[in-house]
Amino acid sequence: MEAVINMVLLTLLVVVTLGVVRLRNLFAVVILGSIYSFLMASVFIVLDAVDVAMTEASVGAGISTVLMLTVLSMTRVEEAKPAHSPLLPLFVASATAAILIYGTWDLPGFGLAQTPVNTHVGAAYLERSIADTGVPNVVTSVLASYRGFDTLGETAVVFTAGIGVLLLLRRGRSRARLKKRQEERT
Repeated sequence: MEAVINMVLLTLLVVVTLGVVRLRNLFAVVILGSIYSFLMASVFIVLDAVDVAMTEASVGAGISTVLMLTVLSMTRVEEAKPAHSPLLPLFVASATAAILIYGTWDLPGFGLAQTPVNTHVGAAYLERSIADTGVPNVVTSVLASYRGFDTLGETAVVFTAGIGVLLLLRRGRSRARLKKRQEERT
């Protein structure tokens, strides 16, 4: 049953991706991007990565969609027709995909017990997690205790990026208001 769910989710991801690539209506692209994020969150849930799924749903589908819709309200809804041929971007994307696929050939098989991450680091976390941190959930103990400063740094980066986007959006609004006031005076 899990394999069927995976196949359905991955098929839907491909369909949504093709829709994003083909559409010129930016509103539809933003909505499809949000749907893509929810589908990815579902894939993460099936893979038992609930913490990553919650992050994907909140950041990918929630905050990103709101920010993109806000930016879209300040621009045109239709994407302009490209002035050049799409062959160069297609070549660059294909070359990048080929390099990434080539890079995965040397990786160990998915889920093998004898990989370095499973024989060294993972085993140490599983053995010492409760004794070191007192937290029964190993994922939470790794994120909040062993990698606490890293998680705090990531949170600070996301918060700073959010503040920067809000300031940029506010700046665009004040320019529009200033322009409107100048037009009213003349």
